[in-house]
Amino acid sequence: MPCDALCSHSSSIDHENKAASGSATRRRAGLTVPERWHRIEARGVGPFVTRETFRRPDGRIVTWTSRARRKQHSLLDTGRGSTWWAPGAIGWWIGVLFAVGSTCFALGAAPRYVNAVGVAVDGITFFVGSLFFTAAAALQYLEVANAPRTPPDAGIAEHRRFMTWEPHRIDWWAAVVQLAGTLLFNISTFDEMLRHLSASQADRLVWTPDAFGSICFLVASGLAWAEVSHGLWSWRPRSLSWLITALNLLGSIAFGASAVASYVVPATDQPRNVTLMNLGTFVGALAFFVGAVLLLPERTRGEADSDGSVGVDPSAPGGQRVHSGTGHDHLGP
Repeated sequence: MPCDALCSHSSSIDHENKAASGSATRRRAGLTVPERWHRIEARGVGPFVTRETFRRPDGRIVTWTSRARRKQHSLLDTGRGSTWWAPGAIGWWIGVLFAVGSTCFALGAAPRYVNAVGVAVDGITFFVGSLFFTAAAALQYLEVANAPRTPPDAGIAEHRRFMTWEPHRIDWWAAVVQLAGTLLFNISTFDEMLRHLSASQADRLVWTPDAFGSICFLVASGLAWAEVSHGLWSWRPRSLSWLITALNLLGSIAFGASAVASYVVPATDQPRNVTLMNLGTFVGALAFFVGAVLLLPERTRGEADSDGSVGVDPSAPGGQRVHSGTGHDHLGP
């Protein structure tokens, strides 16, 4: 093809893309969208929008979901890799670090482990696990901060971010609260390695940060559940994202039960219920481990709730009706 024909062809394609996306942009609920795109549906919980569907000027229907856009299109990713090996993808590191931390907690609470290695090593195991949790939670916050602020195919350039203030985003709150929870677990597991603590000291230095950390995990898991459910409740066990958040919610409940049972009773100088304390930690850690492992295929596997161009507006000339998701809560354009 001659150069002038090639340049003319490229210019034509560029003009068509600009016409489809719209040259101007506008901010809406945290998203930057082309001016000529029209929102036809939005879903979420409370003030948080977790899923939006847009109609482009060319009639194409594009759906954005907050979790799918964040997990599958992070601005920090330097390489997609494979499902099980992708060191260039931040989501891969989050899954691996949470899995290692969960393994440490499950091992520390496993029957007979403390008898085999001693109290000191058992305490170190929990502390090391908490450090892996914090590393994963910090990366999770960076993942949220660097989630694309545009719908798919919008053609709008974005830049990487280190810190953000975005209280209008449910995933931002979930990441911040969970990171706070992991820091509290750092404190509680470190203090637990201190020897010869009285009941009052143990409750103040170990139990209190552990209890507040468990509350943070429960709140963060609830927010993540609401983000995936686009509301307070849903039943979608075939969705990886739903299954991950359900497992994390189960793990947080188990950790909460363990925290309640671990309160040291001053009269006996012993935890309220040692069996429930260890069982809650063990079950919660297993749930977190499975959820962490499932983060790896979630990053590379598309789902029905993922974002993308999903169809053509049937009202557009020559358009055909195409399934565009499961949302029903129309909030207006």
